[in-house]
Amino acid sequence: MKYAFITQYKKTWPVDLMCRLLGVSRNAYYRYCQRQQDKQPDPERQAMLAAVKEIAETSGYSYGSRRMKRALNALGFLVGRRKTSSLMREAGVKAKCRKKYKVTTNSNHKQPVFENVLNREFTAEGPDQAYVSDITYLWTQEGWLYLAVFIDLFSRRVVGWSMGSRMNAKLVTDALRMAVWQRRPGAGLIVHSDRGSQYASKAYRRLLKANGFVGSMSRKGNCWDNAVAESFFASLKKERVQWRHYQVRTEAQQDVLDYIVMFYNSRRRHSTLDYSSPNDYESAMAELKKAA
Repeated sequence: MKYAFITQYKKTWPVDLMCRLLGVSRNAYYRYCQRQQDKQPDPERQAMLAAVKEIAETSGYSYGSRRMKRALNALGFLVGRRKTSSLMREAGVKAKCRKKYKVTTNSNHKQPVFENVLNREFTAEGPDQAYVSDITYLWTQEGWLYLAVFIDLFSRRVVGWSMGSRMNAKLVTDALRMAVWQRRPGAGLIVHSDRGSQYASKAYRRLLKANGFVGSMSRKGNCWDNAVAESFFASLKKERVQWRHYQVRTEAQQDVLDYIVMFYNSRRRHSTLDYSSPNDYESAMAELKKAA
């Protein structure tokens, strides 16, 4: 090829001399140089592609373009959603799709229920002012594993959880006791749940009363009254559980524990928290309060 020696001599020979020797115009010469430059790998884009792959892997391939964009921005890559989508396509990264799950709440019981005190006020001005709770189930080859969680509406942090082979009152009381032990919430805390028999049990109501907490329950058959807890379970199953095949309950317990502690509370970016993780959000708000 008549351009073969350009790469070797273009830094030392004048452009006009090169063009005369090649018998080409300056425009043709520059077009060739640009094509050669375009073939060279872009170090910044390669770094972004590597970051996209790493973020996707550490998040369990749960991030769509919105969260991926925020994660890249946090690493110093100033990209928008369109470029993020392009990078994800080039990296072969896709967010996992969600499967549907049936509702297991049994509200057909004769035990007393609480009023809907929370009334879909899913925000709080500070930590430990309002918790929401719910129960879900995970399949293992050993049988069902049930999970109860309590979530702080201020930071969306999971503050208490319990797992077991039976969906009974002890499941939710153990989870609430864990939240009390970890957070030491004061009297007046609103604790919201659905109307399941576990939350209407004497043991659960005694625990609320002993701590001075205010019980609250969704309206019958209205899952939107407990949307935050429902959303957490949807994320857990979409991002982790539905891609696993647990042999025994202890394997599922360890995996759920890892998801809650190491990913969801610590690293998962929430749109309601301006794409901060629950732990980071609580730390940032605490610093702001000190500075005020």
